[in-house]
Amino acid sequence: MVVDDHPMWRDGVARDLTEAGYEVVATVGEGGQALRAAAAVRPELVVLDLRLPDLSGVEVARRLAAHDPQPRILVLSASGEQEDVLEAVKAGASGYLLKSASRQEFLDAVSRTAQGDAVFTPGLAGLVLGEYRRLAAQPVPADGPRLTERETQVLRLVAKGLSYRQIAERLVLSHRTVQNHVQNTLNKLQLHNRAQLIRYAIEQGLDGPGGD
Repeated sequence: MVVDDHPMWRDGVARDLTEAGYEVVATVGEGGQALRAAAAVRPELVVLDLRLPDLSGVEVARRLAAHDPQPRILVLSASGEQEDVLEAVKAGASGYLLKSASRQEFLDAVSRTAQGDAVFTPGLAGLVLGEYRRLAAQPVPADGPRLTERETQVLRLVAKGLSYRQIAERLVLSHRTVQNHVQNTLNKLQLHNRAQLIRYAIEQGLDGPGGD
């Protein structure tokens, strides 16, 4: 599903996706329309602009993150401001791409987001990681949820930025098994998506050496 309030841009993005072999189930120009459409067509991935005439893209992302099944969200925005990027990720966006990206960069980002990767325009990934590391300095409750050894192992690799397929190959597991471990971890930690899981892992220092 494509959400953007500029018709020419929205249609162009939808056309690029269709030509690349994706099924575009909806194109909408407002946040409220996006939420209603998502409930009806249940998209697997949403390409979302932040500047919408009614609800902000961040609020749309936050509400979409509560959907079942939850779609993956790739923000496609003209803004590279730190506040916009961090708010989008905190709301549940899996990735953040600037509108200055090329068509191929966009399609690559869509493909990787669909596979479960966290994708950012170069330069923005460091910004997000820096914020997570800042949060990591804050105290963590000692009575946090207990993860199994395998769940912790998978979480370490998620924190290092590996895709589910790469984790499956590294640990000699099926792709489905890795997905199940991640989902179990999300449930235990009361998190909603991979982006939040990466944040948790970095806060716990699990992106450092060891564990794989």
